[in-house]
Amino acid sequence: MNPQKNKKKSEALGLNVKDVFYKYVRFLPFFLLSVALALLVAFMYLRYSTSYYRTTGSMNIKTEAPQSGDRVETILSGANSNSNLQNEIEVLKSRILMTRVVDKLNLQFSYTVKGKIKELNVYRQGPFFLQPIKIADSSRGFTMHFVFQGDKFQVDQGTEWHNFQEEFKNQFGIFKLIKTGYSFSDDAEYAVNWQPTLNVASILSNTVWIMPKTPGTNILSISYETTNAQEAADIVNTLMVEYDSMTLEQNNHSTDQRLSFIDIRLKILERELDTLQIRFLRYKQANNLIDVNIQLGDFFAKVSEADKATVEGQFKLMQAESIQGYLRDKNNRYIQVTPSSLTIEDRTLNELVMNYNRLQLQRQSYIDAGMPPANPAIKEVEGSIETVRQGLVENLDNIKKAYQSTIGSWRSRSRVEEQRLQSLPFKLKEYVEMERQINTKLALYTLIEEKREEAAIARASTISNSEIIDHAPLNDQPVKPDRKTTQLIALLIGIALPALLIFAMELLNDKVTTRADIENISEAPIMGEVGHSYVADTLVVNKSSRSMVAEQFRIIRSNLQYVLNKVERPVIMVTSSFSGEGKSFVSTNMGGVMALTGKKTVVLEFDIRKPKILSSLGMPKSAGISNYLLGQAALKDVIIPVPKQENLFVLPCGPIPPNPSELLLDDKVDEMFKWLRENFEVIVIDTAPVGMVSDAMTLGKYADCTLYIVRQGHTYKKQIVLVDELFTESKLPKVSIVINDVKLKPGYGYYGYGRYAYGYGHKGGKDTYYEEDEPRTSVLNRFLRKIGVRRLFGRKK
Repeated sequence: MNPQKNKKKSEALGLNVKDVFYKYVRFLPFFLLSVALALLVAFMYLRYSTSYYRTTGSMNIKTEAPQSGDRVETILSGANSNSNLQNEIEVLKSRILMTRVVDKLNLQFSYTVKGKIKELNVYRQGPFFLQPIKIADSSRGFTMHFVFQGDKFQVDQGTEWHNFQEEFKNQFGIFKLIKTGYSFSDDAEYAVNWQPTLNVASILSNTVWIMPKTPGTNILSISYETTNAQEAADIVNTLMVEYDSMTLEQNNHSTDQRLSFIDIRLKILERELDTLQIRFLRYKQANNLIDVNIQLGDFFAKVSEADKATVEGQFKLMQAESIQGYLRDKNNRYIQVTPSSLTIEDRTLNELVMNYNRLQLQRQSYIDAGMPPANPAIKEVEGSIETVRQGLVENLDNIKKAYQSTIGSWRSRSRVEEQRLQSLPFKLKEYVEMERQINTKLALYTLIEEKREEAAIARASTISNSEIIDHAPLNDQPVKPDRKTTQLIALLIGIALPALLIFAMELLNDKVTTRADIENISEAPIMGEVGHSYVADTLVVNKSSRSMVAEQFRIIRSNLQYVLNKVERPVIMVTSSFSGEGKSFVSTNMGGVMALTGKKTVVLEFDIRKPKILSSLGMPKSAGISNYLLGQAALKDVIIPVPKQENLFVLPCGPIPPNPSELLLDDKVDEMFKWLRENFEVIVIDTAPVGMVSDAMTLGKYADCTLYIVRQGHTYKKQIVLVDELFTESKLPKVSIVINDVKLKPGYGYYGYGRYAYGYGHKGGKDTYYEEDEPRTSVLNRFLRKIGVRRLFGRKK
């Protein structure tokens, strides 16, 4: 790769980076103002916006299944092998649980104190709390305002003053105001808002944030965000505690039902036992029967065993019928639990009952969580409940048949033994019968008491399926608004807005602004740059002029030597894309700078349609080119010298003809240029814009080089394509570009975006190379100059 090419590429890149930097740094005051305004807005936002506080607690949901063992151990373990973490999240967010939280913390009431701009939530920090005696309409919320004066207060700007602890009545109901330990100011206004419990519970359900703390674990993270740090902590902690309490209550519900059933049966058996024992005692006294056990011997034992087994079988059969009737009753279809199987020792039945109860509880938890009965999840659970219920009914049918068969067998054995009793005396037979009944009832009573103790132990041993790991702390650092983030965003916005505005202006700007704009489009060489002139005279070049613009024309004159390549009598044509680009200004001063070298120079006013040279030089109109071409005047008679300028002449346009383009095709034009080359050393042609008419193309054959004027901030970028076409296709001779009206941009040490620094030297110092034009400055520019910021905008005279 060519090293020289790489070097140019690197220099271009460096210039582009520098251009970008200076492009934005010159707007530094606007950046500083924007940042200041953005930070001020951020300060006002942070000062007057409502602060929000967030706190987080965590709890463990125990979902592991219990180890294999008997039913009592399963109850004592308190574990639920079918629990689902997502279900527990829904339960935690359910309205029924949130209602418990609202009631526990009395969140139906919210207390705020009004400031000048914003309101402050004074949860548990207010000087009073409102105690409702009677609420007129409990289905609609209301707000009351209180103003205090000493120990009295006024409600909703009323005329009546009330005392603390005194009941007062209004349209919302009857209330009482209770003092707390916090003080209050007389000029403060407090607002108390009351909402129905279900409304507040619904809001909490939608705003509490619950999710697994770590994926794959059973630890839930519970967060809440509100305008009071204490309120956020209380809500999270109370939610975890109430969930634990509700879980215990649900787990104990089935056991309580069992205990209730057992207590009823024990009372019935107690009454039956009392009756049998009284009858038996009376019978023994009447018949003088003291001890008949020796008489009965083995017979009594066998009869008792048969009767006991028969009664126990009947009890189990009765329990099975009770459960079956309960299940067949449609009114009990979705009751949470079924009656306990108690003494029915059937593993399949017990498993079905536990599964049935679990499904009922799962359905109830969905209902409590606010799911509608038509929800697919509820329908799916109801289908499972129906399947298990049918299985229970069928299983109970089989159990009943088995018990009926067993009872029949024991009854047969009992009848055999009873036939043997016929050989005993009647008194002994009656004695044995009564004693058998008492023993049977006692055995059944003992059995039920054992089951009651088992249920009581199970209830006392019930544990929750949750465990609080971390209580929600009191976090008094607000999470919204975030001070550092807000200030950073404000800073970024303060920088970004002016940058985007500048970028948009640059993006929408379709005019030539920098030298790079030309170099990126056209390969035509740039002859030089002419700065913005602040003087009134068009001709800025003379023997004594040392202004920067005059020096720039001298640089262009020097650069022309390389283009003209030692042409003895050069013809320089000056054109542009359209009017107003400074073509006549450049033509006049190019003629002036060439005349300073001692060469006899003439400037041709060939912009026949809009001649400007004579008027810009302050010279009166006279005959000129059009008169000569029409044969009305001799050429030497129409050329006039420029006052106070040696060697500089002007060939005026003359009267504007009706057909300028056709006039330039006359043979006299050739004769004119031949005569001018013989009598003048330098000829400068000020022609019409090439982008508008064809005059320049017609005159191009007489010129040795072409200076194409591009005015900064005036010439469109798309017109540079025309320059490139003229240069590459050689439609005009030796096209070079002169950038005109280059203004000094703040942040630069030179004019425009060019490569040549024209701003060196100090005004009035011994190192000054030129006399600087003094533009008129605005008050803003003079102020910025005092504080060290360079002038923002130049002003043309």
